[in-house]
This record gives sequence, C-alpha cells and structure tokens, in this order.
Amino acid sequence: MPNQNPFVPNVHFELIPISNLVSNQVYQRNLSLAHVRKTVEHFDPKQINPVKVSRRDGINYVFNGQHTIEIIATVSGSRETPVWCMVYEDLDYETEADIFANQQKYVKILSPFEIFIANVEAGNDEQILIKNLVESYNLTVCKGKQPGGICCVSTLEAIYEQYGYHVLERTLKIIIGTWEGDPLSLSANFLRGVTKLVVTYEDKLDDEYFKEKLGKESLKELSRNAKDRKAGSSGYAEAMILIYNRKNTAHALEWGELYRKKFIEKKSPEIELSTKQERAQSLEDLKQISIDDTAVS
Repeated sequence: MPNQNPFVPNVHFELIPISNLVSNQVYQRNLSLAHVRKTVEHFDPKQINPVKVSRRDGINYVFNGQHTIEIIATVSGSRETPVWCMVYEDLDYETEADIFANQQKYVKILSPFEIFIANVEAGNDEQILIKNLVESYNLTVCKGKQPGGICCVSTLEAIYEQYGYHVLERTLKIIIGTWEGDPLSLSANFLRGVTKLVVTYEDKLDDEYFKEKLGKESLKELSRNAKDRKAGSSGYAEAMILIYNRKNTAHALEWGELYRKKFIEKKSPEIELSTKQERAQSLEDLKQISIDDTAVS
C-alpha cells in the first residue's frame, strides 16, 4: 500500500545483488576508478549507505550510489554480493535525473575542523597526535582565526600525512620560535612555506639563524613579497630564502635546490581558497562531494 505521509518517501528496502543493478544513465557522472581504488584501501562496511534505486520496467536503475556498488564489488571480489537498496517504484527517468541533480543542493558539508574533532573523539591516532603537538606550544586547533589558534586543519593533517610527525613538529617549532604565535604566521601558506624549506634543505637549514633573521621582518611585508613572487607556498618559501640569505655567507641556502628536489604538495582546502582569492577566480570548481562519493569512506 502506498505511503500517504508526505514527509516519508514511498520506498522499501531490499538486498539486491550488484549484478542486478544498472548505473549507466546519461545524467550520472563518469565512474571514477581513482576514487574506487582509494576508497577500497580504506574500506569500512560501517560507512556504507543504502544505494538509491528506481525500479522501472522491472530494471533496477541506480541513481545514487554507483561508486558504492563498484567499491563493494571490488572489495568482495564478486558482483553477486548483495547491497542494501532504497527502492523507489514510482519514479520516471526525468524525476530520477532531477533528484540526482539536486540531492546535494541543501546538504551542509562537514568542514575540515568538524571532521578533525570527530576523529579526535573517535580516538584516531593521527588527529590526537596533531592536537597534542599543537597544544604543547600552548596553541589550539580551532574553527576560525583567533589568537593562539591554528585554523588550517587540513594543512596540519596534510603535512603530517606527507612528511611525518617530526617535520610537522620542526615546522611548528620554527614558526612559533620566529613569530611567537602571531596568527598570520600560523596560516596555511606560512606553514606550507616553512615545511617546503624544512623538507628541501633538511640540516642545511639553521633553525636558530632562521629565527634570528626572519623574526626581525614584518609578517605583512613578508606576505606581500611572497604574493608578488608566486602564488601559494612557493612564493612564501622564496620570500623567506631571500631574507635568510641576505648578507649571509656562512648559512646561505642554494636557491636552485628549492626546485631541484621534488616537493610533493597536496593542496589543502585552505591553500586552494587562498590561491583562488588572490587570483580573483570564482569558487565554482570547489565542488561539493555528493552522497554517492561519500557513501564509503
């Protein structure tokens, strides 16, 4: 019997083998094999959401969850593996497309800070280590800019993931020792710029000399010079080297080494946003992640 409550979808739930699901509608995105591979590596069955299915003419059309079923098929090694499906019996093709197009329109995406705090509460080691490291310098990981706080959470996590605890620790120690916790120095590009120097020059970078030379400079002036040179952390690293090498023979860093050594940089949301603002570009390409893509994390 059809549900008459206008606030409850007229659906039922079924376990349907993946082989009996079709997800090749024109309105859907192309399947991202890179996303499938990445998610398979971190598969957690507790993160699986029901797949949305429209049953038309006896065929089960997936209109939300195509990546979910491919991930499960890959992990299980079989397309006969069943998945929980939220089945609609009364949709036409146009309605499916409309639901697919607008399902994220009013969804509030979790911020990096909210995800970070949830990971801390879940007892995940990476976020707890980062939090404890930041707090060891009498700072806090925070949601927005404030005195004594670091709000570029994604940058902290990216540095930790790419280069490890000791690089992040040294980066924070240099920045805090140089600029004594000034909020501007704790921005994403400053953190990334110093990390670039730490990773590139390793022991050739004299931390105490860096603090002595850079600590005398205006942060605002340094930021202006960095933006004039290059966008993002590369401009900041160059601006810092210029000051570090000024009237310096004993501690000078070789300029070319900054670009000879490969520096792997996964841009965090904070850097992406900063770069786009500097270039006065729109933010339209900061696409929201759909329910489909976050069905399995």
